[in-house]
Amino acid sequence: MNQLGVRWTSEQVLALAPDDASRKAGNKLGAAGPWSGAGSSGSGAVWGLCKGSGSKPYQTVVDTTGPAYKCSCPSRKFPCKHALGLLLLWAADEDAVQVASTPDWAEEWLEGRRKRATDKEESGAGQAAKTADPEAARRRAERRAERITAGATELEQRLSDLLRGGLAAAEQAGYGLWEETAARMVDAQAPGLAGRVRELGAIPGSGPGWPVRLLEEFALIHLLDAAWLGIERLPPPLAATVRTRVGLTSSAEGPAVRDDWLILAQYDSSDGKIATRRIWLYGRESGRMALLLSFGAAGRSPQQALPVGLMIDAELTPYAGAGQLRADLGEQFGAPVPITSPPPGGPTAAALEAYGQALRDDPWLDSWPVTLSRVIPVPSDGGWQLADADGKTALPVAPAALARSGLLKLVAVSGGGPVTVFGECGHQGFSPLAAWSEDGSETVPLI
Repeated sequence: MNQLGVRWTSEQVLALAPDDASRKAGNKLGAAGPWSGAGSSGSGAVWGLCKGSGSKPYQTVVDTTGPAYKCSCPSRKFPCKHALGLLLLWAADEDAVQVASTPDWAEEWLEGRRKRATDKEESGAGQAAKTADPEAARRRAERRAERITAGATELEQRLSDLLRGGLAAAEQAGYGLWEETAARMVDAQAPGLAGRVRELGAIPGSGPGWPVRLLEEFALIHLLDAAWLGIERLPPPLAATVRTRVGLTSSAEGPAVRDDWLILAQYDSSDGKIATRRIWLYGRESGRMALLLSFGAAGRSPQQALPVGLMIDAELTPYAGAGQLRADLGEQFGAPVPITSPPPGGPTAAALEAYGQALRDDPWLDSWPVTLSRVIPVPSDGGWQLADADGKTALPVAPAALARSGLLKLVAVSGGGPVTVFGECGHQGFSPLAAWSEDGSETVPLI
């Protein structure tokens, strides 16, 4: 197989879309009609001119080895509808997008990407040596730590007052109490604490058993407060996790891991202000899971996107922390190629055990990535569950996943038979993100 000539499927292209509106608009541009001068290279570039409302067509070029996008349209979305339409045309119609010589306008952008990558590599060592004043950095870190400590102490007092007054007061106070407390944590430069506090506002009055759920969240926040206030006594990996959980940023640390990384899932979430994109990868040789995070603010979608169902030969640099899976994507060596088989999995009991072990390293984990093998989606009381083919144990599907169309895809892939499913196992159940039929020949994104 010519790895550089591999064309993606339509599903893999649409998985890159920043939202549903972009998917619909991209689909409309996925035919040859509005395009002219379309072509592709043997090194992963695709380009074309798309007719728009103006006199000049939009110049669109995609580097599939990134992937990265450039379009002369004014859209702030990445990829824009023109890039999606071009990739859909490339995926579906080889005659419309044939191998050709790269036009000057596309080559200029591609050459700029190559030059920036070379400059970054050459200047890496020099930049590492150019550090800011260490004494000034130490003083800034100390001042922020003092603010966070003050915020954690205040939060402990507020939780104690609320418990003494009774949980009924939490239901009567509404969102205002939590928004005001979260604002205080923002002032204390502890956005992680602010986020956890803000989520408390949705629990009171959320249905039967809400006081128990509220107490559970109180306990986790108290544990995080206590961990921060005694952070100097914690083992270094756990201390790094606590810093991340309260909202201190960190950078990826070496050594980089080069592997063939399976792109298993990609999905976005938003808190109303910042959109977060999560991309799950699995190293075929190392057996490591990795999470790529990217963010978009002020209505902009995160720029990083990878085609689900493909595999990339690349370097990843992990972050520090107990049980930390987050990593940064480094150099890629060639274009993505199709996944030939799913990652190894196990029964539902092994998934629960893996989540339990992860909680020992990071008690604030909502979920943990796992792959289930030979499970069957079956209906249960008011929902669905994934049952082992031998019928011994099962995992409930998380409530948030029940409303997704991906659940119906999973049922269709299964057809009543066993499948392999990748997803996140947590205290609310299992959220399926990708599936493979028994022959494992095709990755089906579920989100």
